Formats: sequence, structure tokens, C-alpha cells
Amino acid sequence: MFVEVTVGIEPVTPFNGLVQSLGEFPPEAVVFGSSDAMQTLRARMNKVASANVPVLIHGESGTGKDIIARMIHALSPWKTGPFVKVNCPAIPATLLESELFGYEKGAFTGAYGSKPGRVELAHRGSLFLDEISELDLALQSKLLQLLQDGQFCRIGAQEDKKVEVRVVCATNRQLETEIENGTFRQDLFYRINVVSLHLPPLRERRGDIGSLVSYFLEYYNQKYNCRARALSPEVMGRLEKYHWPGNIRELENLMKRYVILGGEDVITTELVARNGQEFFNPEISLDGPISLKKLTRQATRELERKVILKVLQAHHWNRKQAARALSISYRALLYKIRDAGLPPNRASRRSTEETAGKSVAAG
Repeated sequence: MFVEVTVGIEPVTPFNGLVQSLGEFPPEAVVFGSSDAMQTLRARMNKVASANVPVLIHGESGTGKDIIARMIHALSPWKTGPFVKVNCPAIPATLLESELFGYEKGAFTGAYGSKPGRVELAHRGSLFLDEISELDLALQSKLLQLLQDGQFCRIGAQEDKKVEVRVVCATNRQLETEIENGTFRQDLFYRINVVSLHLPPLRERRGDIGSLVSYFLEYYNQKYNCRARALSPEVMGRLEKYHWPGNIRELENLMKRYVILGGEDVITTELVARNGQEFFNPEISLDGPISLKKLTRQATRELERKVILKVLQAHHWNRKQAARALSISYRALLYKIRDAGLPPNRASRRSTEETAGKSVAAG
């Protein structure tokens, strides 16, 4: 039994959700591939599935955390119970508490009747909290109570309710960094991190790209009644060299467009465009003298900015870890962050990431 709750539009595809009309998973050989990291994950998942302990799944966006959570449920003794997914960032903070824990009649304006929350709906099943780091501190406290003693309280209720529920959480952030920043409770982290499962990014399992491409090709040919051909060795070589910032979800969407639109140029044109964003492309005027020194300095500065930004993103803006990864001192990194016009901390990183492709003016 699957009960999924999201607010907003989230496409249901083989890897960011079950094919619910068929009730099937992609084949395990496709999900886990052949890399050592994924085989270790598979063995660890099989062991933890039967134990009623919280599981924390972490990895970059698009790596398949959702489907691993569903597989844990399907392999557990509670597989006949409900699987309730809550996409935390998709639900407004003002509504999330009532969605999770429910409310009693008269609890607030507009509460004309009682309503059970998602925690209650997951009784004797699994509760999947996607992007757990988005919960505010007040809700983290209520979730901690649920994990400690299996009890919670509806909004406006006088008594606690008791439930039996297996909690699985997922995040694309380093929760240890969130704890340092004061946005995530340390005691809650220890509660949800009884067993952790790490999903590696696609760029670290390039050997699996071929099987993923074959699966998506067959799946979408059947779904859209198309006859797209297998990719040529040249295009496959390009796919295997690409860095895949969007991971499996990005590959899946690319293959979907190929099947629908047809022609390998759909893939090659898009990859060239995406790769082109990674390199400096200066505006050079041939009407006057060209300063090679100035252009070189500008290109070096832009390249350094992009490298620093990527490393900061990879380490979830933990500047100490980023400095170690770059083999420079922490103080040197802070100077370079200021010099490149990057935000000093996590609070303003989203606006920076939106403008990551823009060039920095030459000094």
C-alpha cells in the first residue's frame, strides 16, 4: 500500500518514484549496477530492511534516494502496511505541522473537523521524510518525541497518540554542517541516523551509465510507443565522459527527450551546450588591440571562481572541508571567496547558485 503526499508538481518516473500504475521497481541490476559502492549499499540495505530502526539516506539530488526508501519498505516485514511519503520542502512551513501530525476540530480557524496526519496514516508501515533538513526546529522537536517513544500529539489535542511506524529520512545535505549552523538538532540527528545509506553520484559510477541508458530507452520506447534506436558508440562515449550534475534524473530526462524527439543530435547538442557552460567564453573585440594578459587573468579568475563554487557545493558549504579538498588554508579560501564575489556562508548560497554561470567582471 502506497500513500504519497507532495505539494507542487513532481514528475513520477522510474527513478524518482515507483511506476505506480504497474506497482513495479526497476530491476535491481539497473538500480544498483556493478560499482563496489552500490553493491555495498545493496548489501547494507538488505540487512537493515528487516530491522525496525530509523534509516538515513543521503546523497546528491537525482541519485535515487526515493526508490531506495521504497525498496526498504518493500523488503520489510511491514510491506503490507502503508508507505507514506512527505516531501518536506514542497509543503509550506505553516502547513507542514498539520500535514504531519494532524489536528482536532477547532484547533485553528478553518479546522471544522478532525484530520489525521501523515504520521497516523503510516501506522504499522513506513514514513518517508524526504529532505528532512527542511524541517524547522519546532517540528524537529515533535519528530524527536515520535522517535523516542512512538507518541505524538495532534494540533489542538489534549492527549498523545501512540503509533507503530518505521521512519526513513533522506537528505542531500551534510546534516553535521546543519548542526554546526544551528539549523538541525543534534539529538534528532542521532535518532534518525541509526543506519545510514550513502548513494554515490553518477559521475562516481560511470560504468553503470550503459545499463541505465538501455533501461530508459526500453522503458520510454514502450511507454510512448516509439522506436528510438540504441545509441551509437560515439554518443555513448560522450555520455560516459559527461559530469552529470543532475545525476540519474538528468540522464533519465535526457533519454526521455531522445525517445520522444528522435535523433542523436538531441543528445549531442544538449551535452555540448551544457559542457560549454563550464568553460570561459570571453567577448573579444577585434576592432582594437587585444590584451592577452588581461584576457588570461580574466579567464583564470573565472575558472577559479567556478572551481571554488563547485567544491563548496560538493561539501554543502562547509568551508573547512572545502579548503582541505582544495589543498589551501582556510584563511586563503575565505579570501578567495570574497575576491570571487561568492557568499560567505550557506544563508545566501541559493541566489549565488542561480547566477553560477555568469562571468565575473575582470579586475
